[in-house]
Amino acid sequence: MIRNIAILLAFQLAGETLARGFGLAVPGPVIGLGGLFAALLFLPKLAEAMRPTAEGLLAHLSLLFVPAGVGVTAHLATFAENGLALATALVGSTVLAILAGVGAFRLTARLTGGDVDE
Repeated sequence: MIRNIAILLAFQLAGETLARGFGLAVPGPVIGLGGLFAALLFLPKLAEAMRPTAEGLLAHLSLLFVPAGVGVTAHLATFAENGLALATALVGSTVLAILAGVGAFRLTARLTGGDVDE
């Protein structure tokens, strides 16, 4: 398990190094995750060796949300003062993101000759 966690951290470090070294706009952990994904695709033995560690981490993923919950409770006064604005921004951005996804899908379907209901 320690070896597998070291592999995960090595990919994250490699991603951080690439992102900072080349001044990329993509976060280092995302680059590292892409590298890990490629390694797992091309090295099935590595994927099988990493499976128990990955399942263990995923089983306890909810623990990562504890700091976010503590942050929310630490700033309850801010939410009380600006709750309506925050809720409006959250709902509005969600709606805009969904509409952007629909627009991108429709444009892609139109450009590729797919059937788009008008």
